Amino acid sequence: MKSWKPVSIKRMGKQDREKTILLGLVEYYIQTGKPVGSNTLKDEGFGDLSSATIRNYFAKLEETGYLTQAHSSGGRIPTDLAYRFYADYYLNEHESKLEKNPFESLRSFDSREIALFLQEAAERLSQESHCAVFVSAPRFDHDFVIDIKLVSLDAFRCLCVLITDFGVIQTEVLHLPEKFSSFGIKRIESYFHWRLSGVGQKPENLEPEEEAIGQSIYNEIMLRYIVSYSNFQDEDIYRTGFSNLLNYPDFQDTRLLASSLSIFENVHRMRLLLKESVSFDETKFWIGNDLDHVVPNSNCAILAAPYYIHNKPVGAIGLLGPTRLPYRDLFAILPAFSECISDVLTRNIYKFKISYRQPDTGELYLQKEEYRLIGQSRLILLEDKRSHHGE
Repeated sequence: MKSWKPVSIKRMGKQDREKTILLGLVEYYIQTGKPVGSNTLKDEGFGDLSSATIRNYFAKLEETGYLTQAHSSGGRIPTDLAYRFYADYYLNEHESKLEKNPFESLRSFDSREIALFLQEAAERLSQESHCAVFVSAPRFDHDFVIDIKLVSLDAFRCLCVLITDFGVIQTEVLHLPEKFSSFGIKRIESYFHWRLSGVGQKPENLEPEEEAIGQSIYNEIMLRYIVSYSNFQDEDIYRTGFSNLLNYPDFQDTRLLASSLSIFENVHRMRLLLKESVSFDETKFWIGNDLDHVVPNSNCAILAAPYYIHNKPVGAIGLLGPTRLPYRDLFAILPAFSECISDVLTRNIYKFKISYRQPDTGELYLQKEEYRLIGQSRLILLEDKRSHHGE
């Protein structure tokens, strides 16, 4: 984190000195997590002022709600109001930039697997920011299932994992009418592969009851996928970085950690915050009691910035951590990340002729390709009924 380097403040007006002292205190507290006394701040670049003068400023800042004291004889710590002042200062008045973009290697991505790219990029951002990360995304069109995996859960349930052309992974839990061996599961998977690819002959080692159940599962999960894909009412959300929160001393209290994770799990609220960043086309932040409408007394902060396709904001990136975050550094990291993924998405969408759409509560999205897929599923269902009636 950048060190605090205040200018000589004796020549400043009283109000400017007060702001500079507040910024210095917040900076020191972010770096150390220790309450700040007047002598400490004097030694940290405020030697132009006496300790008594600094204490007077502390008292005024405490009266106006920017500082608080854990103990009457202890140092001061910043409140949510102080963090907001600090964050606003570095977001709007003193823009920070990175000397080197740590996300440059992401630019080499060249594939149709857009969803996979966003997931990998979110992981990288989580590593660089040391925060939990969530990313909202539009729906990329004409994305079809290319593989289906089955995982036996117990005697009568299996987990179906759908993998799409764009790298989306969707899971469904289905009931099985009878228990299958691992070899039987593999034979049904080979049947799925044959159905999806339409290449070659039907697997020869497939038992009749396995084929019937395979048809039923295939119909069920494909129709579930089509309904989910076509009925796009909310942005897709990619999330990662839960474990980063364990590294913050602020979250050693299990209750605080649980409340923070509950924010991360409140996908509806997350979408609303990210939508605000996209709507205003700017970086936004919410600190401490700004999030009371999500989880009261959360002691958390969220930062969000939009990203673009062809210079149009289409989604946003969110960072979640404690209120004691290095806002100055994160305000430099977010635009660097946004610029990188915006360039990659724009290039690959143009190269692979991929279209996308935003959530729509109106009619279902069914283009020619989707109608063809439903038509295939209806034929399978009709075949099932004919074979059931012995026709």
